[in-house]
Amino acid sequence: MCGISGFYNPNRDYLKDKHYYSHILEDMAAIQRHRGPDASGTWLSEHGGLSHARLSIIDLTNGSQPMKKTESGKTFVIVYNGEIYNTDELRGDLIRKGHSFSTTCDTEVILTGYMEYGPEFARKLNGIFAYAILDPYRQCLCLCRDRSGVKPLFYTVRDEEIIFASELKGIFACPGIRPLLDKRGLNEVFSIGPARTPGCGVFKDIRELLPGHMLLCSRDGFHLKSYWKLESHPHEDSYEETIEKTAFLVTDSIRRQMVSDVPICTFLSGGVDSSIVSAVCAAELKKQGRRLNTFSFDFVNNDQYFKASAFQPSQDRPFVDLMVKFLDSDHHYLECDNLTQADRLYDSVMAHDLPAMGDIDSSMLHFCSMVKPHNKVTLTGECADEIFGGYPWFHREDCFKAHAFPWTMDLQPRKSLLNDEFLNYLDMDEYVAETYEKSVAETPLLAEDSPTEARRREISYLNLRWFMQTLLNRMDRDSMYSGLEARVPFADHRIIEYVWNVPWDMKTRDGVVKNLLRQAGKGLLPEEILFRRKSPYPKTYDTNYEALLISRVREMMADGKEPVMEFLDKNKLDHFLSKPSDYGKPWYGQLMAGPQMLAYLLQINYWLKIYSIGIV
Repeated sequence: MCGISGFYNPNRDYLKDKHYYSHILEDMAAIQRHRGPDASGTWLSEHGGLSHARLSIIDLTNGSQPMKKTESGKTFVIVYNGEIYNTDELRGDLIRKGHSFSTTCDTEVILTGYMEYGPEFARKLNGIFAYAILDPYRQCLCLCRDRSGVKPLFYTVRDEEIIFASELKGIFACPGIRPLLDKRGLNEVFSIGPARTPGCGVFKDIRELLPGHMLLCSRDGFHLKSYWKLESHPHEDSYEETIEKTAFLVTDSIRRQMVSDVPICTFLSGGVDSSIVSAVCAAELKKQGRRLNTFSFDFVNNDQYFKASAFQPSQDRPFVDLMVKFLDSDHHYLECDNLTQADRLYDSVMAHDLPAMGDIDSSMLHFCSMVKPHNKVTLTGECADEIFGGYPWFHREDCFKAHAFPWTMDLQPRKSLLNDEFLNYLDMDEYVAETYEKSVAETPLLAEDSPTEARRREISYLNLRWFMQTLLNRMDRDSMYSGLEARVPFADHRIIEYVWNVPWDMKTRDGVVKNLLRQAGKGLLPEEILFRRKSPYPKTYDTNYEALLISRVREMMADGKEPVMEFLDKNKLDHFLSKPSDYGKPWYGQLMAGPQMLAYLLQINYWLKIYSIGIV
């Protein structure tokens, strides 16, 4: 993976002030160096500039970027972040059409394919990617993002110039662009966050390129085009055929995503998702006489403090131990203590350029930093719950009937700490309701769907469009903050397209959550793992961690200059800090209302302060 950035204006000649604009490109690359610590490069032409920070995974010697290729006297240039998993097939097709290659990297395949097929070549790609191509033939800049939104790409337009980057900080490295929040941005943070409305960059006038979209920038203007979207079709396969096809798609995706010129590893929680990924990887490596590196995460002394709940019925460790023995993997048990978790909240903000998922984010960021010295590439079990229906809100009647995002049905916890004037200004209920209704209306339905099945599709669509994006953002920023490439085999668009149309009865046959995936995984895992009840990413149950957060929030309250206090009610906050936490009540998804809300407030305050954010 890498960090990309640049700018384009078809009516400006950047070469007239080459030194100035080259320096900007270098700054944009430097501030994203954590995404690509191995190398960097820039390219400046008359109408645009590209910069790149590289993490070397494929063709370590020859894959430097920006990469250029000339045809009929015209030079095409690309910067790219991601991995393409059908590179060999695409290269073979292009060779048959007369093209030659000087590297073995997927970057050259994308650039050559674009030169052959134009922007529509994106439809042929299987992978995770965000790229920018300076196209002299069409006299345009083409920005493109993968179907699932695994790799980020933000942009802003001022006058006729577009400025883009993998991360928001890359855009802010460009002179004259200030981080500003308007009413919409404040609602994104306080009413919807840590989720984000698709395409919204939170900051005023900043957008994120939508998944499955490309943006063509030329003298004709800016044209946003969808090259992929979910479609609903009748499912005609039998249950047995559905299991067989699902098993093939899952194992094929995992095997494809093992491609690397450096050793890979996996995250292993002992749940069905990460265990299937690890099992396929371990089996493939065993054929080569190699052992798989696996990593699990927990918190110091969590075995002493753990409390089973409806959201988290069991600890991971016993199931991890079982899988490690089953796989014969080279396993690493990683732990995080209270102080590290609290301190890393601020690193998490720097990784996202936004408030994030509290300690769920800060701990993941810390764990990724501990994995990086061992491996540069990891495969994870992310996205299976969104695709196969694993979360509680897929199954609970109150979520099914609610006209609200099922992971945040009750806005009251969010309102409880804000001052009345700010609450009136935000009008949170209206903002969230309008955003929800717009998203639901986009759901691709079938005319023959029953009302129940139509609602199932709506909930599934919301999860793919919203909740999965939040977790993909977390995985990308937390891993790339340490230069670790995290791959997500379940987010393969072929799996999403196929499972989307599988009837709910097949997905949960016999009332078993995610039964389709479990049946597809038979033969790969022990039964105890295959049918383990879902338990989400671990949290600390040590009350000393919450006490640490409370002390930091009280320090924040005592300092009259802390920016977040402009939005909070001191009396409400003091009351909240004084009462016992409700560890069973979720605030966002399956995050506990007590510790995570405090962590989120600390992150918002740090963010407002460090980024010197203006309110407009």
